[in-house]
Amino acid sequence: MRGRRLIAVALLLILWTSAGAEPQVAPPPLSFHVTTLENGLRVILHEDHSAPVINLQVWYHVGAKDERPGRTGFAHLFEHLMFKGSKNVGPEEHSELIKSIGGVDNAYTTEDVTVYWQTFPSNYLETVLWLEADRMASLAITEENFRSEREVVKEERRMRIENPPYGRVIEVLYANAFEVHPYKHIVIGSMDDLNAATVEDVREFFETYYVPNNATLVIVGDFDTRQALAWVEKYFGNIPRGKRPIPRVTVKEPPKTREKRVTERMNVPLPAFLAGYYIPEDGHPDADALQLISRILSAGQSSRLYRRLVYELRIAAAAFGAGNFTEHPNLFFAAAILNPGHAPEEAEKVIVEELERLKTEPVPARELEKAKNQLVAELLFARQSNQGKASALGRAAVLLKDPARVNTEVQRLLAVTPEEIQRVARRYFTETNRIVLTILPQHAEEKRAAR
Repeated sequence: MRGRRLIAVALLLILWTSAGAEPQVAPPPLSFHVTTLENGLRVILHEDHSAPVINLQVWYHVGAKDERPGRTGFAHLFEHLMFKGSKNVGPEEHSELIKSIGGVDNAYTTEDVTVYWQTFPSNYLETVLWLEADRMASLAITEENFRSEREVVKEERRMRIENPPYGRVIEVLYANAFEVHPYKHIVIGSMDDLNAATVEDVREFFETYYVPNNATLVIVGDFDTRQALAWVEKYFGNIPRGKRPIPRVTVKEPPKTREKRVTERMNVPLPAFLAGYYIPEDGHPDADALQLISRILSAGQSSRLYRRLVYELRIAAAAFGAGNFTEHPNLFFAAAILNPGHAPEEAEKVIVEELERLKTEPVPARELEKAKNQLVAELLFARQSNQGKASALGRAAVLLKDPARVNTEVQRLLAVTPEEIQRVARRYFTETNRIVLTILPQHAEEKRAAR
């Protein structure tokens, strides 16, 4: 069955490509059922009986941006704590039970959401619903669990942020790019905040955000909707709504009127240049054009930045451009890691030239078509799996505020014109709308000091 699906997707792409920029066919809509329990839990279901498998996801509408100053890293900390047991499930037993029935599970945290997912044989749907409801209702937030997982997160920060070359680049960029919006701190949080946290702080965070009226349950796969809803009501229906008001971030980053430049020395082997341009939130009408621009600039070795910086001029060892599309306005990156003997200013000159080209020269139809086909192919292939469908429904419901947007994404991308690419580039890729971060090797400064 999966082979037939992939063949169908390939045929769709062939039809798109052979027909030029205007599609002759459209992907079938993703049907789904939405309901909300009395306690506020939103439930989204999509039946797919092609295989006896289900993907179930719980989206909590809380991420790094929802953390209070001085309490960063809590959303990510809960990604770990949620596996430490609950009233009827022991530490790590959730994952062990999923594994024992032939399933897999995991979780991830972003600036905006924390998502817990599992894929498993469809005859265990009731069991998995019970597992998820038990940790929503009665997570074991003990001093022991808190301290052990805090140490795990601190070690993760050392491995991912503090020790690797270029590990702190994004942290430094965001700390300087945002003045008032909480996107200024990264998801994993700061070491100082993690050290200062208490189990009482963590418990308050859980009671505020890990409640049914702040959650979306997505179920995709081989099940009967009526039976699934009965089980959802049975296991989740008695969990009370949160008693605390759910704070929402309303502060907006002020518009930028001048360029900001930051130079940072790090323990890196080569210099790097990174420009961050302020862009609107995911779902904004300009986001589709910006996604296509990211492909034009850096998707593959024939992309504009790679071709100029890496292949032709050999200034850089790596180059890319991509947008960070989130619930609130964020940044579009254009960056390069320089080859030995080359300076960040050289990369900046080429990057600015390529961004200016987007403003002054319409993207050739074939190049724009290629970018569209790349994005559409990824969307279609992702939706061949239950997990891909569930993720798309969750994103549309929670971040885009409308699950029906899952069925318009392809059409919106295909409708973008060369003129729209130009308009969007002119609007956002300006000198006054950016932050520039230059990274220099620390050892160069140390050598000069030694002289």
